[in-house]
Amino acid sequence: MSVHVVSGAGSGIGAVLAARLRARGDELWLLARSEARAAELEAAHPGARTLVADLADPGGLERALAVADLPDRLDSLLHVAGVVDLEPVAGLDLARWQRQLDVNLTAPALLTRALLPALRAARGTVVFVNSGAGLSANPTWSGYAASKFGLRALADALRGEEQERGVRVTTVYPGRTATPMQEKVHAQEGKEYDAAAWSDPATVAATILHVVDLPADSTIPDVTVRPTPRVR
Repeated sequence: MSVHVVSGAGSGIGAVLAARLRARGDELWLLARSEARAAELEAAHPGARTLVADLADPGGLERALAVADLPDRLDSLLHVAGVVDLEPVAGLDLARWQRQLDVNLTAPALLTRALLPALRAARGTVVFVNSGAGLSANPTWSGYAASKFGLRALADALRGEEQERGVRVTTVYPGRTATPMQEKVHAQEGKEYDAAAWSDPATVAATILHVVDLPADSTIPDVTVRPTPRVR
């Protein structure tokens, strides 16, 4: 039985991914920001274990990880959680800026550090679910893009550091995907949201599973998933 730690399992790509891993009999450890959220995740994914820690609170996350009963062997660490707030630099709100950096960048770094011994023991895989905003930054996307550019750097450095220990590191760059986050983005952009225009979360989840299941003789450092243009 393979063992996986997943952040962001409450909705979107993470929820699909957790459901597929559980359906095939794998062991799941899911990050939850509160005890109430942990109960919801356990109900949605029977048999899963939960780690309660708020990704938006780096100090609290670090303390929680220090006392947590973490797995001894870990086949994959899947960083799917993320937050986004669009605003121009001229109107930058410090709290929203900091929250994006904390959830999208600092939390993955702390989680990875805490779980590296288990990943090394299993010669496991770390997957960072990034974004097209981690490759190019558009107006009003500075905070989110900064966090995702940083996440790209974290993945690249980790890959070089851990390859001799057998730990594989992949960054997945989804384009716009039909998730609650994308619906929020459209609202912030003042645009009408049409889920059918974007990639299905199941498609991105399938890409992540392909990376996780890749035979040990190869690795995929980076992969981009983009929605196909709609035929009108």
